[in-house]
Parts: sequence; structure tokens; C-alpha cells
Amino acid sequence: MEHGEHGQHGDEPALGAVAFDDLLREVLARMDGALDQQARLRLLLDAVVTMAGDLTLDGVLARIVAVAGQLVDAQYAALGVLASGTGRGLRTFVHHGMATEVVTRIGELPTGHGLLGLLIDDPRPIRLHDIAAHPVSYGFPANHPPMRSFLGVPIRIRDKVFGNLYLTEKAGGGDFTDIDQEVVVALAAAAGVVIENATLYEEAEHRQAWLTATAETVALLAGESEAEHALQAVADRARAVSGADVSWVVTGSDGAALRLEVVSGAPVDLDAMQRLRMEDSLASLVVRSGEAVAVEDVAADARAVDPSSIDGWPRLGPVMVVPLRSGRGVEGVLSLAWTKANAEGFRRVDPALPASFAEQATLALQVARSRTDQARLIVFEDRDRIGQDLHDLVIQRLFAVGLGLQSVANMTRDPQVTPRLEQAIDDLDGTIKDIRRTIFSLGAMEQASDVQSEIERLVDRAGATMKLRPRLTIDGPLRTAVAPAVVPDLLAVLGEALTNVTRHARAGTVHVHVRVDASCVSVRVADDGQGMDLDAPQSGLDNMRKRAIKHGGDVEVESAPGSGTTVTWTVPSTPHAETP
Repeated sequence: MEHGEHGQHGDEPALGAVAFDDLLREVLARMDGALDQQARLRLLLDAVVTMAGDLTLDGVLARIVAVAGQLVDAQYAALGVLASGTGRGLRTFVHHGMATEVVTRIGELPTGHGLLGLLIDDPRPIRLHDIAAHPVSYGFPANHPPMRSFLGVPIRIRDKVFGNLYLTEKAGGGDFTDIDQEVVVALAAAAGVVIENATLYEEAEHRQAWLTATAETVALLAGESEAEHALQAVADRARAVSGADVSWVVTGSDGAALRLEVVSGAPVDLDAMQRLRMEDSLASLVVRSGEAVAVEDVAADARAVDPSSIDGWPRLGPVMVVPLRSGRGVEGVLSLAWTKANAEGFRRVDPALPASFAEQATLALQVARSRTDQARLIVFEDRDRIGQDLHDLVIQRLFAVGLGLQSVANMTRDPQVTPRLEQAIDDLDGTIKDIRRTIFSLGAMEQASDVQSEIERLVDRAGATMKLRPRLTIDGPLRTAVAPAVVPDLLAVLGEALTNVTRHARAGTVHVHVRVDASCVSVRVADDGQGMDLDAPQSGLDNMRKRAIKHGGDVEVESAPGSGTTVTWTVPSTPHAETP
């Protein structure tokens, strides 16, 4: 019987054995789960420590993505950073697990449409069995690898959503579990703290970089006397510290009369740059308002002038324009521009930093100009003293010598001596005239900082000599539109023309007209005097012509005996290669 019973039950396990096997399997499964969970927790802690060890924002984001995929056995992982401001979408997309050649074939990275946008609109964790089955699925672009399972979790910094973690293709083809979601949520919480620290560190580094650049630029400008070189230094340093692709400086205190001075980071075509109309530009807006302006796309902004139209310039996207402000007001603008591929660099620049840099640089430029003006004033005082000494001492002595020789000539009748005495008297007279011309021209500055004031001073001095007040007319933005290289020749030509009127014209009226426009600078001196013989040698006119040709211009003279004289000196308003 016992054998029978044993045989009866030999094909079926005992009840106690069944319960024990099930319990053993459950215990082992739970042990495996506990061990797996412990391993994940250790990995999560290691990940937090690893993430915190990188202070660069780009490095932190890349580590977060790699760790997230490893924690939940996801083949692909990504982190989308939300666009700043009110814009909906992603401004940065960091991915992991996809080969570089695959990314290249796919083309543009996601910007936040479809399922990725669902987390943007509703930032709560989401788990899906099949991405394509979701109603808002946007589909995949060509050459994109297949993806089914999906886990998305938002990353918050304090109460603000910074971005979202996206994980797809669970290893083994299964779905992401509740534990997977809990682990990624915990990782996202830790990542928010690490990202905030990296952001604060990066902001501090940027501020320090701008402060250093400001100090270096101010020190450089302190020893720079050439205005163009100083502005170029400002543009170069601002572009370097901001990470911009191109920068440029526009000068002028009047929004309707602006001049593009220097460019950094792009080929310089002066003719093409001068053709850009600045009257209705962001630069004009900033000059008028005194406030910085930033736009996401310069080509799409109706207020902007897009310099990308100049040959050789890159296609620009975001632009930041800050005022060059001094104690006298806004004197121009500094513009920083990034290509669309480098737009993230634009978003990382706090407009207050380049604005402070520009303000300090402008003050340094003003100090340098003041120092140059002070040195120039000393030269003027020396010239005035020399001119006064020449007039009061040298000319009077030469005049006395001439009178003495003339008396001797009247007393002698020697046919060989008299001509020589008369020639000596004529030479003395010519020397006196040359000295007077030199005294008159001592007022012309070699490099005038305010050309209009110098013109007015030359006209006033000529009026005192002629005993009449020449009428002066100035048209156009003379102070900002005349190239520095043209100023000395313009002043010298005006002085020569007024000297000729004083010496030869015997005029009753004199009209000086200085005109500046987009194409040329002209100086016109007209009188109603006795006129001149254009066929006779005229060294003064020859000098005027040489000064015009040097800048690519010319001189026209209209005159006839008894009908007055008009001299018109014209040169291009844009710099011209000097003729040797």
C-alpha cells in the first residue's frame, strides 16, 4: 500500500513542494529586484557625483544624458533645453546613443514638435509603449532609426522647467517600468541642482571675462592716439569675449547721420559699407533711445539693416546693439552678431555686460581724445606765439631792410647796382608774403578732432585779415562724415584759398560753402573780386590739385578778369588709396 500510495503520488509533486518552489522563485525574484534597485541607486549616486564634478554647462548636459540612458538601459537618450522667453520649442538638443553618421543623414535636430512638444506643454513624466501610436506623434524624419518605447521626464530648476529628458528603446524590446520612471525622476531632480550650479558658474565666468576685457581695453586705449585704431580694438575685444562671429562700430550722435567705422570678423569693403543706409536701423534706434537692443534674427527684423548683404560676410542671425555712451551722451553703437548656427552664444550673453564694456571703452576713448586735444592745444599756443613773433619781429625787420634798400636804390644811378637792389627788394617782398602765408596756415591742424570748429576758425581769421566777414555755409554731417585722412588737406586747401582771396582778389564779398554727402566732400570759395589769369602759373592752385588727387578728387577754378573767382575742391567722402 505504501508503495501504491507512493506510486499514486509519484507523478504529482507534493503540496508542500509546490508552495516551497513558488516561494523560492518569488524570493529570488525579489532579491534580484532588490539587488538591481540597489545597483541603480549606487549608479544614481555615482552619477550625481560625476555630474557635479563638471562646472561647464555643456559638459553637465552631456553627462546627464549619458547617465540617464545607462540607468534605465535605454538605447537612445536626449535632453532638450527649452527656448528662452515666451517662445515655444527647444533651443538646444543634446543626444546620446546615435552614431555621428546617422545624425548627419537625419539633418536638423528636433525643435520641439509632436511628442517632444507634449512635455513642453504639459511638463509631467510620461511613459509609452509605442511612440507612433500616440495621437500627437509627429513621426520620424528620413534616415531616423526606429523607436518604440518612450520615457519622458521634465528637469526643473526651482519652480521653472529648464528642459526635458527623453529616453527611448528599452533594452530587450520591453517597456520602461515604474522603477525606471522613479529613477529618472530622481536623476532629473539632482540634475536641476547641478545645472543651476553650472549656470551660475558660467555666468560668473562670463562676468569675469567681460571685466577683464574691459580693463585690458581701457589700458590699451589709454596709449592709443589714432581714433580708428582705438575703435578697431574695441570691436576686436568685444567680439572675442562675447563669442560673436562679427562685430562692428557705428559712430555719430545723430540717428540720421551715422557712419560705419570698423568691422571685426568679416572682410572690410569700405565702399560697400558706406552704401548701407543707417537712418532707419537698429543703430539709429539705439542712438536715439540710448537703450540696448537685441533681436533673434537680423534679416527678419524690419528695424534692422542686415550687413550680410556685403560680399564675404556670413549670414547673420541674432544681433545685439549697445550704445557707446559718454558724459556727452550717446556717440555711436557697438554691434555684436552671431550666425544662426552659433545662436546659443547670443543667448548666453547678458546685454548688461557688453553695455557696461561699451560705456567704459567710450569713456576711455574720451579721455584719450582729451589728452590728444590738450597736446594739440599746446601746439596751437606755440604756433600762435611763433606766428606773433614772426609778424611783430621778423616781418617788421625785413620790411625795414627793404625800405633801406629802396632808399639806397633811389640814391644810386649805377646801372649795374640798381637792378640788383630792385631784385633784392622784390625778394624781400616775396619773403614777407611767404611768412604771412605761413602764419595764416599755422592754424590748420594736422589732425582735427572737430573739423567744423577749425573751418569756422579759419574763416574768422581770414575775415580779420580781409576786413570783411566771409559768409560760411556748411551742409551735411561734417563732424562725422569726413574721413580723418582728408581733414588736414581740407583745412590746408581752405586756408590757401582764403589766403589767395586776401592777397589778390580785392573782393567785397566772399562765400565759403562746405558740403558733405554720401558721395563726396567739397569746399567752394567764391569771391566777387578782380579775378585771375588762369593761364599764369599758380603754385597755390597746383598744391590744391595735388591734395585733391591724393584722395581721388580734383579742383575746378572759374575766373575771368573783373568777374571774381570760384575755386571748388572735391574729394570722395569714403577713404581713397593715396597716390604716391
